[in-house]
Amino acid sequence: MSLLGRSPTRLLLGLVGVLLLLGGCQRSAPPSPASTLTVPDSLQLAWQPIDSLNARLPGGVRAYAARDTTLPLRAWYVRIRERDPVIQTQVAVSADSVDRRERMTTFARRLDACVAINGGYFTMGRTPADHVGLLLDDERLLFAAPDTLLRDRIAYPLARAAMGFLEEAVQFAWATTAGDTLLAWSAPPGNRPRQPGTWADTPQRWAVREALGAGPMLLRDGHLRVTADAEVFFGTSIPATHPRTAAGRTAEGDLILMVVDGRQPASRGVDLEELAYLMAQVGAVDAMNLDGGGSSTLVVRGVRLNRPGGGDVEREVLSALVTTCE
Repeated sequence: MSLLGRSPTRLLLGLVGVLLLLGGCQRSAPPSPASTLTVPDSLQLAWQPIDSLNARLPGGVRAYAARDTTLPLRAWYVRIRERDPVIQTQVAVSADSVDRRERMTTFARRLDACVAINGGYFTMGRTPADHVGLLLDDERLLFAAPDTLLRDRIAYPLARAAMGFLEEAVQFAWATTAGDTLLAWSAPPGNRPRQPGTWADTPQRWAVREALGAGPMLLRDGHLRVTADAEVFFGTSIPATHPRTAAGRTAEGDLILMVVDGRQPASRGVDLEELAYLMAQVGAVDAMNLDGGGSSTLVVRGVRLNRPGGGDVEREVLSALVTTCE
């Protein structure tokens, strides 16, 4: 879903994701409690490993799927051991020089990635597209993280959720930029509709090699922390129920990448709080929302697992998170 909130194209049912979900899921995923956060019973999904894919992945990368016919809901996630020297996750940017967008399967094939998932928000109505929020690629600041947002003629101080990559670790923070310098905040300003907040602390220089901004934050230090209003997402479609993409970090430092299908009979999608609980259930202690809607796409070993926005046509996007496995 872009910030413009456009509806995705709905096409015919794809068979690949269904076959993987039904045929490749045989054993329950090992429990990995994130914190003392209590996940509602209605969102306690029965995650199953996708054996047909895991057999083709290194031990530090595991893929899981879940289907709940009552909600109804279909979701997938990949857990990635970032400390493994043969595994590396990075921010990727479209190589298309015309519109600066490409499909997730194209990202995966071009970068020889074992896992690829869509990244941050972008402008759908502009050619070439612009990234909405922070985008740092190999220490090059391509798009800044603004510290002010004008909404209905009111200026709000702004720090939105972002994830940053060090050599063998991933971090989450609320981010802004000052020139070419990245700044990490421990909390966003306490904005509310028509009530601008104030900065709560002093930022620290964020020395990461790559970073991706989107938002809002979902979990922080094992606690539910959905900061949609503080990040000035009020008045947009972002807080509603949609197909979703999220990224998170476990207490052990593993990376969690998740997609949830939506806008289709088999899967209604989730709102931000429900997404936070799903991420907590699979072990995340920090987590943030990425671009969703028709953009939500997860590719593992060249196979697209989900149905973006209920269809089989992938939306071209500007940024992605890609994992290479030697």
